[in-house]
Amino acid sequence: MAEAEIQPRRLSADNQTVSKADIPLNERFFRYFQHEITDLQQEMDRLADTSLVGGERADATDHCLAGIVRLSNEVKDAASYIPTYDQRVYAEAIKALQDRLSETRAAFEPRSKFSFKTKKNTSAISLSDAAVLAAEGRLSIPGYHSPGASSVGSSTTHTPNYPSTPLNEPDKQQQERPELAPTSFPGVSTGEFATKSTSEKPAGAFAATGISSVSVDDHYGLHIMLPASGSTSTVPVSITSLDRCIVDMSIPTANGKPYASLTAKGIKESLLVCGQVNGPAHITGIERSVIVISCRQFRMHNCSDVDVYLSCSSNPIIEDCSNIRFGRIPKAYALNHDRPDHEDRWSQVEDFKWIKPEPSPNWSLLDPNDAVPEEVWAEIVPGGPGWSLEDILHAIKVVQN
Repeated sequence: MAEAEIQPRRLSADNQTVSKADIPLNERFFRYFQHEITDLQQEMDRLADTSLVGGERADATDHCLAGIVRLSNEVKDAASYIPTYDQRVYAEAIKALQDRLSETRAAFEPRSKFSFKTKKNTSAISLSDAAVLAAEGRLSIPGYHSPGASSVGSSTTHTPNYPSTPLNEPDKQQQERPELAPTSFPGVSTGEFATKSTSEKPAGAFAATGISSVSVDDHYGLHIMLPASGSTSTVPVSITSLDRCIVDMSIPTANGKPYASLTAKGIKESLLVCGQVNGPAHITGIERSVIVISCRQFRMHNCSDVDVYLSCSSNPIIEDCSNIRFGRIPKAYALNHDRPDHEDRWSQVEDFKWIKPEPSPNWSLLDPNDAVPEEVWAEIVPGGPGWSLEDILHAIKVVQN
């Protein structure tokens, strides 16, 4: 099926996207759906080449399954404004994804001497067929791609928990709330990761296997810097339940080896320097914080009073958010291999819950006078003697005087 040409979209004077009145809500959802389903196809294409070491392939498979479940739930949530015909097309496409994942898993799993094949449900159709059906219907949104281009699949709060190896920092649940830690004494070890039994209780400021995942969970008043030895490339990252913290995960990605995906949830009055992410970044439930990230896709849900310093190759998406300000990623974190300016979509934000023709009041571009100065990013944010966590949070305007 030949792809229809995508007409250029006019941007309003303040850099917001074309009037939402020109794009019905169900059509916007279809464009989002086709983007997600293509990413999931591409992620499944890479499963056979994913290493078996440390359960990495199993984790990647679970990641695909979680993405399918999430997309199915989003279709159900959108049923109020999606026509019945289109809902049926979406359901068939999701069923085809599930069948394909099952077939992919069966292809690389060891076969037993005697095995039974699962008969394919006759109602399942190929993804391309689903796209044709949708294109012939009322949606008529162009751009459905077959798998091929490199991308990383989506994830969200349904992403499964990955096994992790704890480091040597006492956990919040095992001690009194610490005083705000000085940045000259980051709360992580810079040594090699130790492998511990899964029966041991995690006790690290952050945890990582070095292979399958990196996680920073449940802390107050810490400055956490992930060392260069703290990660391999193409691993998912999870940051959850932080209050008044600084997390700098940019060092391991400075050599051009980005993380696979990022999930951040439940964070207050904190700074997240997330480094480079090759796939999606899902940001949920963040309040009064600052985020610095370079990613392929940016999705933000249920957030308020957040400044985002962003580089992104697709239009950022927000939903159920308020007072979100977007600025260009600081030069200190814009690496040479970052995307050129004409490909950077950091300012082309779409608010999926704002369907009126007027610009969304829930986000704006960060005024240069309100932005954190470049010298602060370069000299103060990295920390060091004389700069406490409190000093840095004041400097980036997370904490007000």
